[in-house]
Amino acid sequence: FSQIAAQTSSPDSLESVVSEKWYWNTSQLSLAICSDHVHVEFCLAEILTISFVVLLFPGRNLTEADDTVRVDPLDNLKKYRGGYDITNKHYWSSTIFTGIHGYVIGVLWLLCGLVYAGFHLATTFCCNGKNRKMKHRYPCQMQILLAIFFTLLAITGCGLVLGGNAKFRSRAQTVVDIIIDTANEASETIYNTTGAMKDMSINLIATNGDGEASSFLTSTSERLDFQAADIQRQAKKNRDAIDKGLKIVYVVTTLIFSLNLVAVIAMSVSGVLNLRRSRKTFIVLCWLLTVLCWLFFGMYFFIDKFAGDTCTALEEFQQDPYNNSLSSILPCDELLSAKSVLSDVSAGVYNLVDEVNANLTNRQADSYIHICNPFSAPPDYNYQPENCPTNAIQIGDIPQVLKLITCIDSSNVTCNGGIAISNSDFEQVEAYTTSIQTLLNAYPGMDSLVECQTVKDAFSKILQKHCKPLKRGARMVWAGLVFLSTVMVALVLIWITEAYHEQKHHSSDGSVKPHFQTAAQWNLEPPWQIMTQLHRYRSFQTTNARETPTRDVRKGRV
Repeated sequence: FSQIAAQTSSPDSLESVVSEKWYWNTSQLSLAICSDHVHVEFCLAEILTISFVVLLFPGRNLTEADDTVRVDPLDNLKKYRGGYDITNKHYWSSTIFTGIHGYVIGVLWLLCGLVYAGFHLATTFCCNGKNRKMKHRYPCQMQILLAIFFTLLAITGCGLVLGGNAKFRSRAQTVVDIIIDTANEASETIYNTTGAMKDMSINLIATNGDGEASSFLTSTSERLDFQAADIQRQAKKNRDAIDKGLKIVYVVTTLIFSLNLVAVIAMSVSGVLNLRRSRKTFIVLCWLLTVLCWLFFGMYFFIDKFAGDTCTALEEFQQDPYNNSLSSILPCDELLSAKSVLSDVSAGVYNLVDEVNANLTNRQADSYIHICNPFSAPPDYNYQPENCPTNAIQIGDIPQVLKLITCIDSSNVTCNGGIAISNSDFEQVEAYTTSIQTLLNAYPGMDSLVECQTVKDAFSKILQKHCKPLKRGARMVWAGLVFLSTVMVALVLIWITEAYHEQKHHSSDGSVKPHFQTAAQWNLEPPWQIMTQLHRYRSFQTTNARETPTRDVRKGRV
């Protein structure tokens, strides 16, 4: 059965293996397929085997989605038309390429910075030795006001980016937790079923020594345990990897734009206070941070597109689980074969219990014994154990009821009107009814797996509560980055312009030549020149006084 299940990929091939006829074996209290004499437990085990074989080995291509038709840089800029496929490198390259505007602007801004730096160094060294008349120039009030205004805008942009980044990370983490928890839930369902199968295997050996059936159950349960462990291992590995990636993106983004916030404020403060060396340093730093702003804009624009593609794929899955862009990784259509087997099991159990209840009624019309039929009437055969009458007996409770109405030969009790039953038959009944009840307890989980209901519920929760906030968070980040990048470009250019004009009025060593605005306004010579001329004038007077005869005071002295 394990080999057949591994090779089965369509309902037709499965139906050729499993017969639809069932019969009631009162001595063993079990259902079997007439053609192969396989117990009901075998079908349930086969359902799980088929389900997880097709889950682990999908073989269908994705449906093409129009909203994922994009330029693919890995295919000579041709259009990618493969639909939403996270296993296809061309899907990733075409989606990442949607942020090309941010990447290009960031690279161009970096190149412009390198060109300007080279020009600045060349003019500084070439003109360093030339004597120029230095004129002092006070910072323009309009430029200061513009710089302060754009600084406030940059602070606002940093706040938008940091806030959107925090919201996006929170929603993304929640979505990842839902998906991983769903995988763990599926794995737990498998473990519950394989536990029941192992108990059945032990019971088969203990009751009738059916080695073939026990061997099949043991091998099937071991294989399913391995697959369940692999699911848990992959889930943990993916959770760790995604958590690490989200944490790195969040921390790097937070650090960069917190630094950007500090650098913008420091650049404006140093510019207003006319701290030329500090201002130049912060201009260079803000230039580089602007490059990162544009690059991050491209990255978050791509993330927004990917989030939109994912939510669209989830919506398509909800509308048609059997034909959508997620069919290659969630092949619910290929689980229809296992669904038919599960339906046969439901019908068989229903007929089994119905026949037992009919026999009880025929033997004793006023019998108070009624076994609970956990499935609804045909053709649906829905699992509805809650619809049983209050006085109905669960299949797993049959051994306790038998003790009340039968006489077991191993007990040293006088049988007064009870039905005589051998100890071995009673143990068989107890083993099979307990095993069947255990599998029935696991039936909802198996039915949920086969119907892809577990996945539907998880996707529905994501769509209703987290998809829009996730996209809104990503959109808030890249919109904030566009705003911040534009403001940063304007702010850097304002201070570069101010620094360029002020450089013309300063010496090459960075010192400011003294000036006197009042003297300049009155066209007066500088004080040291006046003092020099006055000293020369006094020296000239002294020399003339020695050479000219002294005149009488009474005659007047000049």
